[in-house]
Amino acid sequence: MRTFVISCVLAMLWTPPAAAQEWTEYQNVKDGFKALFPGQPTVIETTWTSATGFALPARVYCVTRGPEQYAVTVADYSGIEAMGIARAKNCPPGSETCLGTPGLSGIGLWKHDIRSGPLYAASVFLKRNVTLTEMYWNQQDLVSGIVLQLTNRADASRTYAYIAMHGMRMYIAEATVPGVFRNPRSSCRRSAGSTRTARAFDTGRCTRMRFTDSGKHRFRRASSW
Repeated sequence: MRTFVISCVLAMLWTPPAAAQEWTEYQNVKDGFKALFPGQPTVIETTWTSATGFALPARVYCVTRGPEQYAVTVADYSGIEAMGIARAKNCPPGSETCLGTPGLSGIGLWKHDIRSGPLYAASVFLKRNVTLTEMYWNQQDLVSGIVLQLTNRADASRTYAYIAMHGMRMYIAEATVPGVFRNPRSSCRRSAGSTRTARAFDTGRCTRMRFTDSGKHRFRRASSW
């Protein structure tokens, strides 16, 4: 199974080693990822409403430590094709959700829904009470993703997120930390010698995401579109 790896570097540059040791690696085989969390994450079963309104099964892995919040949301898109076909059979004639062709968009627009997934997830963040600081494309081992850096207007805390689609799953990693933490760009750096290390962005806990292989990361039957 391909594994998506999310690494949260142990501590801020000025945090003593004893505190850094609180971070532990968490691995979830079912959802195909590894992550470093400051403690054992709580797992919440939920649903993710996709761009065109499909209710997809999802899990949220989260840890709260004082004012800091860390979470990885994994939305499972593997059943979306069947959902699209079922929707097209039952929706009113002429409805936009009845549109779609098997090749390009998928019946019920399920393929378009997958293509738009990361951008739609980014829009969900932007609809919060936030000010956008940074938004840019990035790639991890040739897998496209979106990076967001936000300031929460209510308390000036900072939220950092990385969103990517891989293996019919969407991964949303986010960290929210007090606004007193340093500017994330101050200690960002790119590893010039490794294709496995993409851009790091410091959340006060520098967060790095990568894939362990580039592989087919969109549709199960890529040859059909």
